[in-house]
Amino acid sequence: MKRFIIFVLFLSSLNSNAQNNVLSLEESVLGQWRQFYPASLSNLNWVKYQDVLSYISEDGTKMMRQNVYGRMPIVMFTLDDLNAVFSGTLKSMPYITWESYSTFSFIHKGKSVWISHEKQKASPSISKKPKLDQSPLTKMVLKNEISYPEGGANQDFHKASAQIAFTQNNNLYCQTKEGKNIAVTSFDDKNIVSGQAIARYEFGIGKGTFWSPDGSLMAFYQKDESDVADYPLLDISSTPGSLTTVKYPMAGQKSEYAKVGIFNVANQTVAYLNVKGPKDQYLTNVGWGPESEFVYVAVINREQNHVWLNKYSAKTGNLVKTLFEETHDKYVEPEHPVWFIPGNNNEFLWWSERDGFMHLHRYNTNGDYLGQVTKGKWVTLKIVGLDESGKNILVEGTDESGLNTTLYSAPLSGGGESQRIVKEDGIHSFKLSGSKKHLIDSYSDINNPNITRIIDLNGKEISRLLEAPDPYVDYKISKPEILKLKAEDGTPLNARLIKPADFDPSKKYPVIVYVYGGPHAQMVNNSWLASASLWMYHAANNGYLVFTVDNRGSSKRGFEFENVIHRNLGVHEMKDQMVGVEYLKTLPFADTDKMAVHGWSYGGFMTTSMMLKYPDVFKVGVAGGPVTDWNYYEIMYGERYMDMPKENPEGYKNTQLKNFVENLKGDLLLIHGTVDDVVVMQHNLSLVQAFVQNGILMDFFPYPMHKHNVRGKDRVHLMNKVLTYIDEKLNK
Repeated sequence: MKRFIIFVLFLSSLNSNAQNNVLSLEESVLGQWRQFYPASLSNLNWVKYQDVLSYISEDGTKMMRQNVYGRMPIVMFTLDDLNAVFSGTLKSMPYITWESYSTFSFIHKGKSVWISHEKQKASPSISKKPKLDQSPLTKMVLKNEISYPEGGANQDFHKASAQIAFTQNNNLYCQTKEGKNIAVTSFDDKNIVSGQAIARYEFGIGKGTFWSPDGSLMAFYQKDESDVADYPLLDISSTPGSLTTVKYPMAGQKSEYAKVGIFNVANQTVAYLNVKGPKDQYLTNVGWGPESEFVYVAVINREQNHVWLNKYSAKTGNLVKTLFEETHDKYVEPEHPVWFIPGNNNEFLWWSERDGFMHLHRYNTNGDYLGQVTKGKWVTLKIVGLDESGKNILVEGTDESGLNTTLYSAPLSGGGESQRIVKEDGIHSFKLSGSKKHLIDSYSDINNPNITRIIDLNGKEISRLLEAPDPYVDYKISKPEILKLKAEDGTPLNARLIKPADFDPSKKYPVIVYVYGGPHAQMVNNSWLASASLWMYHAANNGYLVFTVDNRGSSKRGFEFENVIHRNLGVHEMKDQMVGVEYLKTLPFADTDKMAVHGWSYGGFMTTSMMLKYPDVFKVGVAGGPVTDWNYYEIMYGERYMDMPKENPEGYKNTQLKNFVENLKGDLLLIHGTVDDVVVMQHNLSLVQAFVQNGILMDFFPYPMHKHNVRGKDRVHLMNKVLTYIDEKLNK
């Protein structure tokens, strides 16, 4: 018995020592998405049309298959099985996509490879659901190999027709199913760019080509940048250095001019939509009708306070009808194309914030409004699909706090309230099965790194596929705290506090306030690590409190929560950050005489603004890639939130940080990537110039040949620079 007790004490000692591993800076910067990434089921998907899911085994050599109600998975096929039909060239199991219940595809060495079960019959339609086949597969055959065009960028594969759209330089091409390349456009003028994303990726635009459902036509964006200024970027990789230029439309200046073309594959002709209005208006959210006859485009004026949803003939390019309009005295911002209701070619859903929250609204193709579908003081984030009845839409959305995402069901008729299906808090992601009766639900919260399970449409858990262990079990790391604060007008604000792992409430700790604060970003939620970067936990373990608040202006809290910043960027955001500071002052263990603030991009703007406009609050600031003058920022984003400079001269003056350099009392470090094409280096250099002209000392550090974010191993250097600067200046 005595020996057993000694053995237990020995094991306890080993476990205690293991839990005392110190998180290094390099581990915290490079390891969050590698060695410390929570366990998950790789390539987890539903087999098409079936209530069967597939995923790659933990050792990466087998594709597993599991029935919704099955207790144990079975091997669907192995890497050896796949190599038997693929010449043995695969070194690891590829990520597959189910094209039918019997055919899957994957990408390998520039090819789309299609594999079919030899014994299976042709894929049924969705209305003809096959009987579940849970038997292991014994034989597969290579169905097809489609080569992607070499040297082609922005490749867009239409699977049903085996056609690929791609770009080379500024022109657009189409590769037919026979492998022939067709030039869709052939402009010698480099200012005319076809087939690429336009409007600098604003308005939800992420690509430049849009295949019709049947693949007979392809819509594409085209922009004329002739009047857009060339912005120089220094390339130091040659001797001597050289200049490269990017097109960068700054606020109030001339913009790009957009068109939408329609390429007819059979005729090899292009017709352009006949869009009326000023040439610098925005053409956004291109979408097709299900019958490939009509194209739907959201047209937005340069002022971004008026949107028209237009329906165009794909054959002639002519306007068929303006289906509806939306206006707002601040701005409108559509980010999603029409979503046609499956099985109904005459009705679609449209995303709109018209009631104060992003929700779905139902229309028919004549433009008749059929009612609001999702409702509530929460934000719709994603359409999951229709339930089995086809009468209810399932969506991912936030809860009212903005801290969690969950699943809602709402009747398409708009006749009822949206019902929250999943009650467990956390950040959830859902995939609907082919039967539309079950969902894969993967989620995390501050207590759980990753839980993956199967649920039914009542939110009931059927089986738990994975409960990931704590990847930091052997490391000293604290649990984050999520806090509720109130803005001066009573608006609830979400905040996060990270303490040292060996926190002692009798001590006083200096504070690092990490800030972003701008639209389309949320820093705090109820996910693993509370959505914090791992370097924050490293900093906490080195004796800091790390604090973040999502101020008004940030996302996922409704339209009014965001648009309060309109025309006066930085004002309400900084007031809310000061609410956070006042909270910190109530904590007996917070040394608020030693506070630093750090942020990047909009957070860099906020950091510099707070150092100059609240100079007695922070002793140290580190601003990365900051906007320092909104006159220098791009039209699409800047004019949405600030209007044009000529329309809002006072607002632009108040956000020109060079006008406030004389206020600086603490230590300020400005950082910038030298080839930043998002927040161009003119922001930082003009601010440094103002400091020099006023005889005020500050610090500046460039990251040569890095763009807007410092990535890779150099990011370790960046965070070392940031934290070392804070440590030295706070403790000097």
